[in-house]
Parts: sequence; C-alpha cells; structure tokens
Amino acid sequence: SSNPSLAHSLPPLTLTRLAQEWLAEDTPHLDPAGAVRAARAVCGFSSKVEVECQSVEEGSEAAAAGADIVMLDNFQPQELHAAAQRLKKDFPSILIEASGGVSPETLQQFCSPHIDIISLGCITQGCPVVDFSLKVIH
Repeated sequence: SSNPSLAHSLPPLTLTRLAQEWLAEDTPHLDPAGAVRAARAVCGFSSKVEVECQSVEEGSEAAAAGADIVMLDNFQPQELHAAAQRLKKDFPSILIEASGGVSPETLQQFCSPHIDIISLGCITQGCPVVDFSLKVIH
C-alpha cells in the first residue's frame, strides 16, 4: 500500500510502548508494578519506562518495580511537592514528572528541586492547526 498504517510505519517496540501508555491511561486500576515488569520484558535496555500515578503510593509501587519516570498527575502544587520529596527520598534516581493542571500562568508553582520534568498540555492540546499539502503537481 502507498499509505502504510501506523502499525506498519513504527518499530515494534515503539508500538508496544504506545499500547502500554494507552492501556495505562484507559485502565486506571491496572497494576503499576505488573505493567512496569511487562514493559521491561519487551523494551530494550535504553528505553525509559514511565508510569502515570494518581497517588504517592502508586508512585512508590511503580518506582519499586523499576519505573524510570513517575508522572504525578493532577496533583495540587503543595501535595505534588510533598509526594515528589518523599519519592526522591525513597528512590533517589527516579525522575519525577509533574503533569495535569499546569499552565504557563501556574508553571512556577510546580517548580521544586524534587521535580525533574513538568508537562504542559497547552503545548500540544491548544496549538492552532496548519493545513498544508506536500503534493507535487507536474
């Protein structure tokens, strides 16, 4: 086919990671430790495993299972900082990502020495769309 599907144009490991991210997003009661072990079983050594967590307990479980990045999602800034500090104390090499509810106006509230990554949904969700074509007409 001249227009390959997404499944045919992405490497298998990338597809696996995407499927696991979608699965984690759509199945909030998924066992984080089991998901991390499953991801580690199929990913290469250079792949990072990230787990989206709704509580510090989920973050601890994911970190203990071997996650590289714990995303603390939809935390208020004060609870985010306390959770990140606790996770960094227990798992010093873990990367902590803050996500959910962060905007350019509130960004500074989410900064702390225990937060390594801050995601702003407005960067990808609020962008204007450009419609263009790369067709070459003879």
